[in-house]
Amino acid sequence: MKKKHPPTVASIVSKEILEQAKEALHADVVKRPGKCKVCDSEVAPNSTEGLCWVCRRLKISAWRDVDQQAQAQE
Repeated sequence: MKKKHPPTVASIVSKEILEQAKEALHADVVKRPGKCKVCDSEVAPNSTEGLCWVCRRLKISAWRDVDQQAQAQE
């Protein structure tokens, strides 16, 4: 008994939708890299402020230090 070949992707999804998906994927990759506002390194993928991972970590640490100092003064 012969095996039936599965339908190709092109027959399931229209060419227009495939092209839109490829363009959207390419657009995400192009937009992601950027320069850090502070040191001009590559921006961290999870940074919404436009900071590299080092500057982002320093900012978070500085916030934590300020919060601890405020609590100590009270």
